Amino acid sequence: MTDEKPVLLVVEDDAGLQRQLRWAYEDYEVLIAGDRESAIEQLKARKPAVVTLDLGLPPDADGTSEGFATLEEIMSLAPHAKVIVASGHGARDNARRAIALGAFDFYMKPVDIDELGFIVSRAFHVAQLEAENRRLAAGAVASPLANLITASPEMLKVSAMVERVAPTDVSVLLLGASGTGKEVLARGLHMSSHRANGPFVAINCGAIPENLLEAELFGYERGAFTGAVKTTEGKIELAQGGTLFLDEVGDIPLPLQVKLLRFIQERVIERVGGRKSIEVDTRIICATHRNLKKMIADGSFRDDLYYRIAEVTISIPPLREREGDAALLANHFLRRYTADRPGGAQLRFGPGALAAINLHSWPGNVRELENRVKRAAIMADGNSITAADLDLADSPDAALQTLRESRMASDRRVISAALTAASGSISQAARLLGISRPTLYDMIRELNIQAP
Repeated sequence: MTDEKPVLLVVEDDAGLQRQLRWAYEDYEVLIAGDRESAIEQLKARKPAVVTLDLGLPPDADGTSEGFATLEEIMSLAPHAKVIVASGHGARDNARRAIALGAFDFYMKPVDIDELGFIVSRAFHVAQLEAENRRLAAGAVASPLANLITASPEMLKVSAMVERVAPTDVSVLLLGASGTGKEVLARGLHMSSHRANGPFVAINCGAIPENLLEAELFGYERGAFTGAVKTTEGKIELAQGGTLFLDEVGDIPLPLQVKLLRFIQERVIERVGGRKSIEVDTRIICATHRNLKKMIADGSFRDDLYYRIAEVTISIPPLREREGDAALLANHFLRRYTADRPGGAQLRFGPGALAAINLHSWPGNVRELENRVKRAAIMADGNSITAADLDLADSPDAALQTLRESRMASDRRVISAALTAASGSISQAARLLGISRPTLYDMIRELNIQAP
């Protein structure tokens, strides 16, 4: 633990507002800069995680040219810094441009201290999560889930569930769309278990023809069918003492489901064409993108098999629902695919590319993102990847709308949690949030929140 306060850089030329902001942010070590030169000097010396930036800086205090120049220089020197831009000039156009340049959020003057303080607090939280994930990705901490790169609360919950069930031998069912990282989590479960020194055997049940799947799973004896010239162990036997990962388990045909159920219940198998019972000690992890409960209702999946493989069920959210993960993963993949590229260390995403990444819905999830980044790393001209290199549309208007919606959703979650903790008391909830009662009343009305 440390008593050091987080460092906040306030770039503002109004002396009265400087004093007000310094007083308001008593939980932070506040650095004040009145112009671009002093702002960059303090940025280099203290490396603040969060910066509030007024676009109206001298010598262009009535315009925005100096403010935008300062923003560009900050993002160039400290690309991970969270810059909150404030302006009273042409708010919509300035917000759109600031987001495209990499700003974390935009605030229109006149400044409301309570609301701006809430944005600052959230910026520090996001910066802390991203810094921790960069540390893990760099190998500072050896972890069985090191390949799980995330900063989103949704995936952090999934990671916590994996760590809790991993040391046990319960069967785990991973639910999620294609490309969400089900095999990464399955390997994490294996590596965190007492079976980590045993084999991890994976098979995609949907990629193997139905007439061959039984032989792949259970093995076969010599002469069991045409072409069976020698006795061959199946995937289940090969996983002896380790973990068997059945991907797309929902694609297993009904007749084979009966044989799989017998193995899971009794831990014995018989090879195709064989009569000898073979004991197998292996943990079962399954995954599917299908709705197994609907398949049970339709009669295409056995309910007794479902309850055997789903002792613990973990749902993996799609990439579009993982706040902040798209950009985090994109940078991770860029480092991976430029490690051996001449001059690869200088290749980076341009602001338009990052805005497009955050905007895209990613129907192919993490797999689609990785493929686009890999292609862009090969095809990009110069040292900057553009939205066009990723084959994505660059739409600042939509990005601005996404930012507003994301901010409102985040505010709604935090305020609802505070009201619940305070049993509906506005005064107590306001104290928990660190804002005034009138401000909380206004936000409740604006966000249409029903107090418990």
